[in-house]
Amino acid sequence: MTADTARHATAQAQAGQPLLQVRDLRVYYHTPRGAAKAVDGVSFSLEPGERLGLVGESGSGKSTIALSLMRLIKPPGVIEGGEVLLGGEDLLAKSEEEMRQVRLAGVAMVAQGAMNSLNPVKRVREQILDGLADHGQPIAKRAVADTLGALLRSVGLKPEVAGMFPHELSGGMKQRVVTAIAISLRPKVIIADEPTSALDVVVQRQIMDTLLRVQQDLGAAVILIGHDMGLMAQFVTRLGVMYAGKLVELCPVQAIFDEPLMPYSQLLIASLPSLTKKGELRGIPGLPPSLLDRPTGCPFRARCPHAFDRCAVEEPALRELRPGHWAACHLY
Repeated sequence: MTADTARHATAQAQAGQPLLQVRDLRVYYHTPRGAAKAVDGVSFSLEPGERLGLVGESGSGKSTIALSLMRLIKPPGVIEGGEVLLGGEDLLAKSEEEMRQVRLAGVAMVAQGAMNSLNPVKRVREQILDGLADHGQPIAKRAVADTLGALLRSVGLKPEVAGMFPHELSGGMKQRVVTAIAISLRPKVIIADEPTSALDVVVQRQIMDTLLRVQQDLGAAVILIGHDMGLMAQFVTRLGVMYAGKLVELCPVQAIFDEPLMPYSQLLIASLPSLTKKGELRGIPGLPPSLLDRPTGCPFRARCPHAFDRCAVEEPALRELRPGHWAACHLY
């Protein structure tokens, strides 16, 4: 862990005991051409009841972080180093059996593409009960209907859904079922990886309202991963911006709209369409660098309108530039 990374984690911890601490997480995918550094030295913390968003272009490392927290990285991916502390216990140091017990009970995931998360030949009832039984919490037969009914009602579904197969449900209903499974053991942390990506706008809002209500009922913390800055603005309390496997800005969500510090964040905000004035839609020029052959210096410099000589030779560290506002940029 670098000195700057250590100071970052320490400063976050001083505000109170974080529920989740990620320290210098590194995840590489090994290929014949070398290691693709999908996540390269990411650190952040999550307070009890907090809602943290992670945004960035495709390939920036957001979903890899989610899978790493669940210990679900598969070959050729390898968690090369770092710590993931949940309640002070390092999840990366646990055996596979110990981690299996943590999943769903300690940290749970609502994945994108609910149809791929559900078994098509099992009724909803069986899929919920499987998770409970696997964690040593089977439900007595006489209590199954009441327990499942209460769980499904908590995510806005009728108890009758328990007897249905996934193909009988709409996209929004499937997403709610996945959410019900995720909260069935009242986890401390819920990871929602683009939970509304395949849904229409109205259903998106309903799903996010459901997730917010569930989070508040459980007192759980949430990590929301996605591309939709409007969704982030409505839901999260703090926002992290990812670029090329790095966390390049981290701050209260309002600050990213009021005063984005990192040029990449500034261009992300500038690319959002406006409802109050007409204008030409602007994207971010260029493409992210290859994770197999990262350039020296700042990974964003080839696309940055403010790049100067130092950016080509020295990678900026994530530093606290305003109270509670961290950014990785040589401009400050």
